[in-house]
Amino acid sequence: MNAALVAVLLSLVSACAYAAAAVAQERLASRASDAGPLRMLTSGAWWWAVALNASAALLHVVALKYGPLTVVQPLGALTLVAAVPLGARLAGRRVSAIEWRGTGLTLLGLGALLLTASGPAPDDVLSVPEALTVSGATAALIGVLSWPGARPGLRHATASGIASGVASALTQTVTVAVTDRPGPLLSVQVIGVAVLVAAFATGGLLLSQTAYRGGLGAPLAVVTLANPVAAALIGLSLLGERLRGGAGGVLLALTGALLAAWGVLQLSRATPAPGRHEPAAPVLTGPEPDPEPNPAPEASPPAGLVPRQPGPGHLTPL
Repeated sequence: MNAALVAVLLSLVSACAYAAAAVAQERLASRASDAGPLRMLTSGAWWWAVALNASAALLHVVALKYGPLTVVQPLGALTLVAAVPLGARLAGRRVSAIEWRGTGLTLLGLGALLLTASGPAPDDVLSVPEALTVSGATAALIGVLSWPGARPGLRHATASGIASGVASALTQTVTVAVTDRPGPLLSVQVIGVAVLVAAFATGGLLLSQTAYRGGLGAPLAVVTLANPVAAALIGLSLLGERLRGGAGGVLLALTGALLAAWGVLQLSRATPAPGRHEPAAPVLTGPEPDPEPNPAPEASPPAGLVPRQPGPGHLTPL
């Protein structure tokens, strides 16, 4: 089977697993919005989400062995495409027309990106200085985005997407170095980059959990867009990956990116936040009966028969 086709198939299954994990995280965050990261460790639902993320990440690692970042990472947008109907199903509602339109635009844009990004299997890796430079710059950017301020959900989602994208680029370095390069299996390069992968993957998971407190649609859309952008920048600038078709290929890739971004934006706007429900339709009933006339006031007893109220500190004699 063609290596690029294997990468695409693995990426599709990985995106479905990531979608299930995102829906599980969002539902958990909506039920325990005030729970801290340590509180999550005692939740069985949290560990199911972690297991789904780990399975998706493993499939993603294998896909990176067969396909370049510019092919594998854009397919991550299918996570949102799968999460929307899954979230709607669990919420007991139908997928709206705008959600289907967003799905179609996203798929069309991804198709254009794949036409230009299709290339040979990756054979280049990040050197130790390059990996450290990328990691330092990414950590600084994540720190800025995580700083307290306005719209923390979207900023945390952006930081999560960047962390995941960089983790994917570093993962590809580890995968290619272990399987295709001569030398010891556990070299300094492999061990050091693997530690960075674990740090960024864990940070991305925790940041996304925080972002999903504001709902699933918008944060997941931002994660979905920031992830491939960060990975593609690394692939194109440091790993020697190129777009096919020259100037026409670049134009087609930009068009596809705009279509995918438009589709993701439609999906993010169409997905309701947790706890938000459509207003119920008014119930049509017959004319309300006339209110009963006010009852006649009861006759007051004679003044002499009204018991005397006790004053403070005194007892009323019998």
